[in-house]
Amino acid sequence: MPADSVRQIKVTLADIHPPIWRRLQVPADLRLARLHLAIQPATGWENHHMHLFTLPAGDDGLRDSEPGHRDERKAPAGYGRSHRRRHVSCTYDVGDDWVHHIEVEKVLSTAPGATYPRCLTGRRACPPEDRGGPWGYADFLAAITDPQHEQHEELLDWIGGTFDPDRLTTDAINQHLTARAIGGTCAVQQLLCGTEQLGYGV
Repeated sequence: MPADSVRQIKVTLADIHPPIWRRLQVPADLRLARLHLAIQPATGWENHHMHLFTLPAGDDGLRDSEPGHRDERKAPAGYGRSHRRRHVSCTYDVGDDWVHHIEVEKVLSTAPGATYPRCLTGRRACPPEDRGGPWGYADFLAAITDPQHEQHEELLDWIGGTFDPDRLTTDAINQHLTARAIGGTCAVQQLLCGTEQLGYGV
C-alpha cells in the first residue's frame, strides 16, 4: 500500500438504535494504539477506561501478559490491507462493554492540503461515560426524557442540566484532531478536551 494512502473507516457503536457512528479518514500506516487515540475524540469518549481490539489474528491492547493480549503499540495497521471491506472491533470500558465495529470502506490517496485523521460525518452524540453500556444508556435516555421518572432530576443534574442525543459537532472534532495530530507524540490528555466539543449532547 502506498505510503501516502489513507483508509476511510466507519466506526459504529454496537447495540444502539438509532445508530451512533462516525466516518473517519486515517493514515494507512496508523498503528492500532494511534487508531484508538483517533477514535476516542471522534466519538466523544474521554479515554478513562481500558480498551481492546479484536482482530482475526487475536486481541491487541495495552500490554498485559496475563490475559495474553498483544501490545497494540507494536501491532501493524493490518486491519484492512486492500480495497475490500474488512471489519475489526474495539471494546472500550470493559464492563460497560462499548463495542465499536470498525469497517474499512475504502483506501484512497491523500488529498492535497488535508490533515489526517479527520472526521467526514457521523450521526448522533456519544453516550456519557459510566452509564452501564448500551442498556444503561437506554435507561438514561428514558429517565431524562420523562419528567415523571424517579431519576429524572437526578440524572439531568448529573449530566449538567441538558443532553441532546442527536447532537454532533464534526467541525469541533476536526479542529481538535488537527490541533493535536495523532501521528505526533502527544500525551493522551492532550488529545482530549471538553465533552461539548467532542460529540457529547451537552
